[in-house]
Amino acid sequence: MRFHAGLWPAMLLGLGLELPKKILVHGMINVGGTKMSKTIGNVVDPIKVIDEFGSDAFRYYFSRHIPTLDDGDFTWEKFENAYNTELANDLGNVIQRILSMVTRYEAGVIGDTPQGEHDMGVYHEAMELLDYNKAINEVWLMVRSLNQYIENVKPWEIAKKIDKDVEAKVHLTDVLAYAVGALLQIGDLLVPFLPDTAERIHKTFGSGTIVSSEGVLFPKIYKYTPNPTVKKL
Repeated sequence: MRFHAGLWPAMLLGLGLELPKKILVHGMINVGGTKMSKTIGNVVDPIKVIDEFGSDAFRYYFSRHIPTLDDGDFTWEKFENAYNTELANDLGNVIQRILSMVTRYEAGVIGDTPQGEHDMGVYHEAMELLDYNKAINEVWLMVRSLNQYIENVKPWEIAKKIDKDVEAKVHLTDVLAYAVGALLQIGDLLVPFLPDTAERIHKTFGSGTIVSSEGVLFPKIYKYTPNPTVKKL
């Protein structure tokens, strides 16, 4: 605050440069409810987080789970839970499901996709107010809504009828096109937060045909929390 509201404007004035119209003053990041301290030895190295989980996972946690304008808290367990349940399960899963279904049922051809229908007023208002955790929360409502849409519509059930029902084929194409359109809208809104992920979404689905990429997006990682698939002896 002292630098950005006092020293930096003075430096800009001295150089004859335009002053900022807004200054973002964020809170502090604690670790397990305790202030980071070299003496205590609880300092978290951001490079270690990025090396183990990737830069987009780092951006995601500190955008969504650390309030932009207030203090926040970090633990490796909280971070890994958010990575596995939200990035891997919510986002990574819906991307993989849509990719697989379009590839299997439509031979990878997406066709024309409708514009996303989600109201983005709250997102844009939050971005204007520099309230980034609220903005990305809105995106995650869309991610979960898309997952729920797929569960409700059940494209795999529609696909079972296409050999006997011409309308089923049209319906399936419309359902998958809608899902891709919603996913592309999510990709647009994720650009400021998860730029690498947003680029992969657009590269995979944005050309009208599936462009597959190697590797799973956000593979599950269990370094700091128990792996639920491993049985205890």
